[in-house]
Amino acid sequence: MSLISDNIKYLRKKLGLTQEQFAERIGIKRSLVGAYEEGRADPRITNLINMADIFGTSVDILINKDVSKLGDAELNVSKFKRGKEVLAITVDSDQKENIELVPQKAAAGYLNGYADREFIQELPKFKLPMLPSNATYRAFEITGDSMLPILPGTIIIGEYIDDVRDIKNGKTYVLVTKSEGIVYKRVFNYIKDTGKLFLVSDNRNYAPYQLDFEEVLEVWSSKAYISVQFPDADSSNEVSTEQLASIILDLQKEIIQLKDKAK
Repeated sequence: MSLISDNIKYLRKKLGLTQEQFAERIGIKRSLVGAYEEGRADPRITNLINMADIFGTSVDILINKDVSKLGDAELNVSKFKRGKEVLAITVDSDQKENIELVPQKAAAGYLNGYADREFIQELPKFKLPMLPSNATYRAFEITGDSMLPILPGTIIIGEYIDDVRDIKNGKTYVLVTKSEGIVYKRVFNYIKDTGKLFLVSDNRNYAPYQLDFEEVLEVWSSKAYISVQFPDADSSNEVSTEQLASIILDLQKEIIQLKDKAK
């Protein structure tokens, strides 16, 4: 049996789950769990991610460590961290990281392949020498007009953020999420108070909405953008400073109301 097979079996039994119960929680057939544990099949990345979530550990540990020899402190990973140790990247001939581009047509595939090195290897790659070299970057082609004057088709360059708690209020981020897909928004961090993020569009025609932080798969802090279209001089759809302040005030009021209900 392989290391990962032993780990799946060991951790399943540690949780006191039968193969049938474990399969139901992952959303697969019991026979497939048996094949994983006997080393007759390798889990897909999506199933590995689901199993790691159930076990309260990371995909990296599940694949590369003998979990039977790890203590709980070593096995468990913070639910706030997105797992930089397993972030799929590519490098050039000088072993320097590339910037991989996720074009609009690859956005849906990225949700399943973001941790798959073979998938990331197939993405277009480029360099931006003006960016600091001590970080990891990825580029995303955005759609829609919710972030005007940033136009549809613009490429947002994001710096990888490992811990979702590091999101700064009012800054723009590309979030890779389970339910919303890839979104580019201005984000307000209320994880400490409610476990939620508030996502705000710069185009006032779009209403802000909440997102549970556990929905977030990756966080990329926007650092630059590339566009072949210049913004229109008419910025009537752009959120003004006063409007943004009003949004923040409304969010703060909602936080207070949620706290009062909790009491």
